[in-house]
Amino acid sequence: MRGPVGWWRGKSTPAKVETYTRWSFHSFAVVEGGVFGLSVLRQAGPWPGTWLLLMVCGHALTCAVTAARALDWTRGRRPQPVRLLWTLAGATAVVAVAAVGIAERDPGNDGVVTAAGMVFGGVLIFGAGTIALGVRDRRRVVAIVVGFAVGAGLYAFPLAVPGLTALSTTVMVLSGAGFLAFTSVFSVWLLNAVYELDEARETRTRLAVAEERLRFGRDLHDVMGRNLAVIALKAELAVQLGRRGRPEAVEQMIEVQRLAQESQRELRAVVRGYREADLAAELAGAQGVLAAAGIDCAVTGSPAGLPAPVQSALGWVVREAATNVLRHGDARRCAVSLRVADGRAELSVENDGVREASDGDRPGSGLAGLRERLSELDGTLRAGPAGRGRFRLTAEVPLPPAGTAATRPTIEVTA
Repeated sequence: MRGPVGWWRGKSTPAKVETYTRWSFHSFAVVEGGVFGLSVLRQAGPWPGTWLLLMVCGHALTCAVTAARALDWTRGRRPQPVRLLWTLAGATAVVAVAAVGIAERDPGNDGVVTAAGMVFGGVLIFGAGTIALGVRDRRRVVAIVVGFAVGAGLYAFPLAVPGLTALSTTVMVLSGAGFLAFTSVFSVWLLNAVYELDEARETRTRLAVAEERLRFGRDLHDVMGRNLAVIALKAELAVQLGRRGRPEAVEQMIEVQRLAQESQRELRAVVRGYREADLAAELAGAQGVLAAAGIDCAVTGSPAGLPAPVQSALGWVVREAATNVLRHGDARRCAVSLRVADGRAELSVENDGVREASDGDRPGSGLAGLRERLSELDGTLRAGPAGRGRFRLTAEVPLPPAGTAATRPTIEVTA
């Protein structure tokens, strides 16, 4: 059974930002209902304090529900909670008026008056800040904050409140509500930006795959198009000559056979060039892609001097490892090391941020693809956890003895 740490690691980066944003606004409700409400209860005494506490807790619960629905609307999961926003605005006004009414019933009790004043200003601040979360128009957000602040000041005049006190109340509500409204607007902007960046990264990956497919398709068209056209013409000519009983039909079919064999050789050359990977280019590409994703990637070692088959094999390992780091975890750091010792080239890729739920399936089809591509190399590949929240992939490929031809060895991939 996964604990809180595993639950948190199992989330993607945008989901983590969304969870953090949600609980931040829920914490505002906790502050209002718990810390703020208990302070009111302590100052006002049992009976007035209990009524004030209940009103504050009810208002805080309404703020929490409104914030959750507003964030759902921001992510396009629900319609805009217009009725709930108006309900919160009405509840804020009712609680503020009720708090003033409680203070007026016992004007000689300084504790009750102070507690009621705290409730009056507090619900206006938290109410305006939460309502701003469900409004996209910045002008409306400003109007909401200014309206709550002006309303707080104007309400003080019929009660014969001194002008300085009314002004200070207006400034307090304006600054507090303005800060919470700015926090709401900025949080929504940040949440949307994180999701858009994540979608842009996925789009970039799909475009890169599509571009590679187009390149491969163009290469196949360039290689096979002309040959197939000639083969078709030669075959048609051979059919015509054969129907006439001409001996030249055999020569045309021999030419067709030659063209077909040549096309096979050219096709193998294209596929071989497509499947081979340059290790230096793969290391630089993996470092650049991981850095663009916000992952600190350190590369040590140089592929200089390694035989081409070994570089190609390890290049595919780097490509697969970088893909796994991006797709199957939430890494912050990745270390790639390449060293040559005892006649073997060893490549190690280690990263943190491994999700607990995916430790068992990290190798998956990626290693199956490597097994298919690198079935002709005599090496090993080990992949698995390397401590708490870390994952390590290590590939070893033997080097041909010095002075011998660099024949393509075979590899056995074991996970």
